[in-house]
Amino acid sequence: MLVRRFLVPLKRKHPGGLLLLAFLSIICVAFSLTGNDDYDFARREILLRRVGHEILLQSGDSVSRVLPVKKIGGNEYQISFEHAFTFQPESLVNTTQRLLARDPLASDYVVNVLNCANAGVAYGFAISGNKKDDIVTCKGRRQPVACYRINIKFKPAGIITAKNGYLLGSLTVLAFVGFIFLRPVKPRKAIPDRQPEGILTLGSMWFDVEARKLMTDGKTTDLTKTETRVLHIFALSPNEAIERSRLQKEIWEDEGVIVGRSLDMFISKLRKKLEADPNVKIVVIRGKGYKLEIST
Repeated sequence: MLVRRFLVPLKRKHPGGLLLLAFLSIICVAFSLTGNDDYDFARREILLRRVGHEILLQSGDSVSRVLPVKKIGGNEYQISFEHAFTFQPESLVNTTQRLLARDPLASDYVVNVLNCANAGVAYGFAISGNKKDDIVTCKGRRQPVACYRINIKFKPAGIITAKNGYLLGSLTVLAFVGFIFLRPVKPRKAIPDRQPEGILTLGSMWFDVEARKLMTDGKTTDLTKTETRVLHIFALSPNEAIERSRLQKEIWEDEGVIVGRSLDMFISKLRKKLEADPNVKIVVIRGKGYKLEIST
């Protein structure tokens, strides 16, 4: 009762002071959260090292090292390699986009592949949060074996946007506080559930990578771990030929064993599980590998 008698007159006589105090408290908390940027940057460096690792695997190199990632500017990083290698621009673009999609502050960036001999740009592309602003060219031209360094420069606005997000969140909380103090409380509306992330669309089917499931027309088909890994590679590059050697390396190389006929067995099993949609099928590309063919 004593607390209630104190709060009621305080709420009525000094609402401005209470709102100001709430505003300052929330802003202080918001800016203290920006210290988490160091964690995000450290996580980004790991993702960049993974980019270098996958590029070497795609070139057929599973032995040489990816050198430590260097931060050469405020928002620019450099991936270096122990030995010369070759790369397919299309694979570089797809791999970079797939891995950096896990970085919350990396929606906009520019990638330049530099030749170590003359520091010339051998290949480059730009990715934007707005897909129509992406700049990707010459994807089909395989680059010769040489010493390369990959420079990736991120748009600084990513960090500013994060801070603005904290501020907007603070203002939202402040508005809520004002609503509590100055107006009667009304029932809050239920917030609709967001669509789960990590689900890819394959024709009329949904491919849940994390849960290892294929879903269509209310039916669910379970996938094994290896089936999921194989289908995920296809799903990231639909209607594109994928070399047999690349599939074998990405699926089994980390386990230290590559079994030639194992791939054929998993392809056969996946074909049966994809039969629910006749417009989605895995076809053989003679002399090259396989392709996930999705017809409209």
